[in-house]
Amino acid sequence: MTKFKCSKNCTDCEGNSCIKSVPLLSSLNEDEMDKIYQGLINKDYKKGDYIFRTGDKADKLYIVCFGRMKIYNYLSDGREQILYIYSEGDFVGAFNLLKEDEYKYNAVALEDTTIITLRKTDFDEIIIKNPTITLKILEKAYERVRWAEELVTRLSSGNADAKVAGLLLNLIDDFGTETEAGIELNLSITREEMGSYAGISRETMTRRLGVLKDLGYIDLKGNKKIVILDKDKLEELL
Repeated sequence: MTKFKCSKNCTDCEGNSCIKSVPLLSSLNEDEMDKIYQGLINKDYKKGDYIFRTGDKADKLYIVCFGRMKIYNYLSDGREQILYIYSEGDFVGAFNLLKEDEYKYNAVALEDTTIITLRKTDFDEIIIKNPTITLKILEKAYERVRWAEELVTRLSSGNADAKVAGLLLNLIDDFGTETEAGIELNLSITREEMGSYAGISRETMTRRLGVLKDLGYIDLKGNKKIVILDKDKLEELL
């Protein structure tokens, strides 16, 4: 790991511009940003690398600078259950720092990813001086509670089409791009990981995607690209 430096080959980057774009830290003034900048450490991860594991001490805040990571646990039968996918600007570990807890789940890079970490001592200081950051953490916590509720609802449903439709709709934020044809999902997750996220097997995921394609709701372009042709129809399946 090294002190944070910009990983983009930008001609106009002053080193900490990437940090300024992170929503959690966007309310800091220049002096506060400069101080936090000195305490940041970055590390590059290859696809499949662990970022942290269950049981690791939660003594730092992890922020996704570039790339994506998945947060997951193992079910009692040994299967992987993806809980969240975090993209650029997302963070994990804020509440764990407040409680001085340990992680109850694993984090793995879904693609080549750069993670920046903020030490607890620096985190405590900005929390005290910046109530706006506390508010942002609470807002994000609320979003994740809502997502967890939706996940429970989706997993408890016996309707595979509803599970797949719900997953595709939820992937829009992380992977979606508006095109003339529809919403294009450029995925860095496999069919098996999609199944893990939706609570079904890889085989079921593949079959139901084929059904949705035949219905004209989506189009499949290889294993990494899905185009949502009719978002309203997917929503009707929920």
